[in-house]
Amino acid sequence: MPGPHTPGPHTPGPHAAEPRPDEFLRALYDSHGSALLRFAARRLEGDWHRAEDVLQEVAIRAWRHAGELDPTADSVRPWLFTALRNLVIDGHRARQARPPETGDPELAHLPVSDGVDHILTSQVLREALRDLRPAQREVLLHVHYLGRSVNQTAKVLGVPPGTVKSRTYYAARAMREALHTRGMYGLDREAG
Repeated sequence: MPGPHTPGPHTPGPHAAEPRPDEFLRALYDSHGSALLRFAARRLEGDWHRAEDVLQEVAIRAWRHAGELDPTADSVRPWLFTALRNLVIDGHRARQARPPETGDPELAHLPVSDGVDHILTSQVLREALRDLRPAQREVLLHVHYLGRSVNQTAKVLGVPPGTVKSRTYYAARAMREALHTRGMYGLDREAG
């Protein structure tokens, strides 16, 4: 039986014109693509994405031998399946030879922020701030957003430091409650 790199009985005549790449590949996929893809997916334990990658590589290798292969002939199937099988085995061996990745396995499953979470969180925070009384919003602005101390905030607002402390306490409590009602839970809520 000829191997994937030697011509066999599926070889077109010696004077056959080499087909254009798009025609060759279309004929190959139409005639053998679905069978090859199913075979690759079985060999790759159901990983259809890798199966598609392997099928593309087989198609490229077949195209490199377009002068020797008839993409529509059934006699080309052994060549295609052998090439596919060899690619799957080579890929498996390459993964086995690679040293195992180190690091925290939990980090591999952390979601990557796409900015949507930040936008949604900002929106929820703005809505929760609207639930607060104006004096509470004002004290949170000075103490938490502007980073002022209690005494600095008291001086700017013209109120005693004790009033700033009291407003900050009640504003933070009201903010936690407003966020909780919107489905955002703090660590202290989750633990309890």
